[in-house]
Amino acid sequence: MSGGGFLRWVLAGVVAVGALAAGVLALNLRGEGDLSAEIAAAQLSGQPASAELLARGAYLARAGNCMACHTARGGEPYAGGRGIDTPFGTVYSSNLTPDEQTGLGRWSAPAFWRAMHHGRSANGRLLVPAFPYTSTTQVSRADSDAIYAYLRSLPAVSQPARPHDLRFPFNTQAALAVWRALYFQPGEFQPDTARSAEWNRGAYLVQGLGHCNACHAHRNALGGTTGPLDLGGGLIPVQNWYAPSLTDAREAGVADWAEAEIVALLKSGVVDRHGALEVASGPMGELVLRSTQHLSDADLGAMAVYLKTLGEGAVTAPAPAEPGPSAPADPHGAKLYTDHCASCHGERGEGVAGAYPALAGNRAVTMAVPANLVRIVLEGGFAPATAGNPRPYGMPPFAQTFSNDDVAALLTHLRRSWGNRAEAVMPVDVTRYRDGGAR
Repeated sequence: MSGGGFLRWVLAGVVAVGALAAGVLALNLRGEGDLSAEIAAAQLSGQPASAELLARGAYLARAGNCMACHTARGGEPYAGGRGIDTPFGTVYSSNLTPDEQTGLGRWSAPAFWRAMHHGRSANGRLLVPAFPYTSTTQVSRADSDAIYAYLRSLPAVSQPARPHDLRFPFNTQAALAVWRALYFQPGEFQPDTARSAEWNRGAYLVQGLGHCNACHAHRNALGGTTGPLDLGGGLIPVQNWYAPSLTDAREAGVADWAEAEIVALLKSGVVDRHGALEVASGPMGELVLRSTQHLSDADLGAMAVYLKTLGEGAVTAPAPAEPGPSAPADPHGAKLYTDHCASCHGERGEGVAGAYPALAGNRAVTMAVPANLVRIVLEGGFAPATAGNPRPYGMPPFAQTFSNDDVAALLTHLRRSWGNRAEAVMPVDVTRYRDGGAR
């Protein structure tokens, strides 16, 4: 009954494999039947799959962030063994290389499809939803087959699976069966005929391969969501980063953004909107670094088209506040800001164009859940180093400098100055997000 909760920890890292765009584009023109037939023929003959099929599979694996969880720190790519900490214990990722004994060497394309679509292993056992099959169930058979072909082309690595270390009853098939009955329904993505082909492509990537709902969803005590397309924001337990709502413009909704701005953020990790710098940090920064910056402009544009519609009819974000005199609730917080922050973010929270984000009118500062502010102050703030932003500015960590009281005072100052209006941050909040107490 814990399974769905695991979906929220899969953003600990992201994929780092390559792909040939020309091959991907050429393969997109081929029918699904052709792809499946090619894979079946290759298996029977023992011949390798075509270069274009492998290129497509590599591209899709990157879009799906497969390497993120299936590579242990310092380990061989896709050989598994990475431990993913959860409130229910530790889940260890599986070996996706074509090793006969410990990997996918004896798996068929239909067996791989069953794992993607139904969340079942080759032997029929129910998989824990650390593998986000609630999202990958929407992936087409052709794309599943292409990913499978790519994984079969990798160097085989002998690395036996490490058993999950889960507490009872979360380590039982019975618990998984109950959770699935409550929260999982297999179903391939169905295009919306009332929408454009571009919108449908974006929806497919966000809902399926991208499995954005794995983090951007609120979960109940059993780890379930209101549905596979929630995207209403949620805390990532253990990591204690908050994945903001993609439907609310006060958090991360982009209904009022230009499509080019969304593409820029997904491609480079930063975007300057009307003089205010928006930065992807934390798990989202990792996603941009290892996944979305490598996607085609066409796919990023399609995702932008879809993401803009998530905010249709939703709350509109307030206009950015004009920097003004600070009116701190606590002089201690104001002094900490002056001593440690103002040299970069400005005396009035105005930031520096193209370098440091403004704090005045910044929705990341005034978000109801202050988890990300706590994490950034403690761990530092770093935009991803991408092709479009190869040498990003960063913020040093203050975990060894500030006490919990200091962090609370500083963040309260940020959230109540220069026109910002948000709830105060208490020391107990800092403790909650700092020490992993959030559940």
